[in-house]
Amino acid sequence: MKTVHKSVLIWYSTAQMFDLVTDVVHYPQFLPWCDHARVLALTETGMSAEVGIAIGGVKQSFTTQNEHHIDEVTQARHVILTLVNGPFSNLDGRWDFIPVGDASQGACRTELRLNYGFDNPMLAKLVGPVFDKIAAS
Repeated sequence: MKTVHKSVLIWYSTAQMFDLVTDVVHYPQFLPWCDHARVLALTETGMSAEVGIAIGGVKQSFTTQNEHHIDEVTQARHVILTLVNGPFSNLDGRWDFIPVGDASQGACRTELRLNYGFDNPMLAKLVGPVFDKIAAS
């Protein structure tokens, strides 16, 4: 299993970054490796969504259940994702958007933690490097 952990300070608010990450249907407009994305179901606390990957001749899609959380006191926001189906043996992750400074600055720390793996060795050789490249970007 592979683990990715990224953390950046960014001059966008927690709300702006949360909205960007949860705007799944628009992923193909700004993620060059995403050939399709759609929301399968909405709930009060999140969604299930399908994302298609197309890069280097490899095409795959996967579905995740995404839980959305907003801390009304601190304005921190979180997205927790778990695999529903796809080419992975495991895929789970968490986005955290934590305010930095006062609200007028509109800055936040954005963190991504992602764990993924493949059961099928052939699939790991084919899709693994593609997903490694996507996860590292």
